[in-house]
Amino acid sequence: MIFPKPYSALLLIATLAAFFISLSPLRAHEATPSIIDMALNGTEVTLSINTNLEAIIAGVADETNTQNAQAGEEEYLRLRETAPEELSEAFAALRPSFDPTLKLSLDGTPVELNYVDHSIPPVGDPAIARVSTLTYNATLPAASGTLTWDFPADYGDSVLRVSLPDTVDPVIADYVASGATASVDLDNIAPQTTTEVVWDYIVAGFDHIIPKGLDHILFVIGLFLLSAHLRPLLMQVTMFTLAHTITLALGALGYVNVPGNIVEPLIAASIVFVAVENIFTERLTAWRPILIFGFGLLHGLGFASVLGDFGLPTAQFIPALIAFNIGVEIGQLAVIAICFLAVGIWFRNKPWYHSRIVVPASAAIAIMAAYWVLERTGFIA
Repeated sequence: MIFPKPYSALLLIATLAAFFISLSPLRAHEATPSIIDMALNGTEVTLSINTNLEAIIAGVADETNTQNAQAGEEEYLRLRETAPEELSEAFAALRPSFDPTLKLSLDGTPVELNYVDHSIPPVGDPAIARVSTLTYNATLPAASGTLTWDFPADYGDSVLRVSLPDTVDPVIADYVASGATASVDLDNIAPQTTTEVVWDYIVAGFDHIIPKGLDHILFVIGLFLLSAHLRPLLMQVTMFTLAHTITLALGALGYVNVPGNIVEPLIAASIVFVAVENIFTERLTAWRPILIFGFGLLHGLGFASVLGDFGLPTAQFIPALIAFNIGVEIGQLAVIAICFLAVGIWFRNKPWYHSRIVVPASAAIAIMAAYWVLERTGFIA
């Protein structure tokens, strides 16, 4: 069937939305990477796995597995409101199948991991994932060789931080994508070079947008829809970038700390505002750049919370901060490029562009973001 041009445009919009949604399951909150703290002391190893235990028990930790994420969502939300004692019992039941999946090896030879203890915080704000700590230890057959850590894909992304006795900062802090392994050369263990730090944090920043940051993706799409021409689009993106860079830096430095239960609903509300304004106007208003700057400040606080989870090395603080921001920008520009190639280049000058593309696409974005506002404020579960 050959569709008339307006319907072809809508089909492209639907395909584009499906592409981003397929990358990020429709959960209002991004999955927090597990932080693996590995303390080395000669042949002794202590592993502290700081993780969203509810997500692991419910089978939704790996958000790239859309089927599992959707099937276990109800159980995941229930577990977030359970007392530590009940969650501890659920983890005890899981441990016979969980422990064998954690794999540590030295030069290819498996090293036995021994469970020590776990710590589960009390129930707080159910809209914010609590972080539990699982502790294991091991004794290496030698203090040299290549130590390999394998955190299964089912448990999502992670960050491996390796520390030595009498060190303040981890000597290594590697971002490990879901399903990947991390290696440590015990014969040449040293703090990461600036190049290694920059690469790790660029990857982390990009990953926060694509595929994990569906709310940020929808915000950028909202900016694009009303400004499919380069000059006004760049003006908005510049204002947004400047603003979120400011609060990202202030948050990372510890000067600003706004709770997630305040920031996250406001981020969702900013998406609603942009989408609704798109529906009722066909060109940029005088106040929109100012509002975009304000919304950028909010999104920067969201980025800062993610960066706080990852951790910034004291010795490489500035390169890591700049690299993370570069990764975020690359992710945002990738979203804009895809939108432009899929829609803008073909339809931005059509007389029906606003009524048949901007309005329905913005309405869909507004509805999704409004749902997030209600969910993040606790009005719906």
